[in-house]
Amino acid sequence: MAQKQYTVTGMSCEHCVASIKEEVSEVPGVREVEVDLAAKAVTVRGTDLDDERLRAAIVEAGYRVADPLAA
Repeated sequence: MAQKQYTVTGMSCEHCVASIKEEVSEVPGVREVEVDLAAKAVTVRGTDLDDERLRAAIVEAGYRVADPLAA
């Protein structure tokens, strides 16, 4: 299973976590989404993960995404 991790700014509460999980989970190939508020990190696991679609989903949820971290 592939993994991508992003630094995401603007997250501050469980509502933020739920919003990101909901949007990112809809991207084809996504199997698991973890959000770490303290680390400002979103980790996505799945198959054939499309970086552009994942970034767009995070932005659609209302947050800013930085470059992927080494996974």
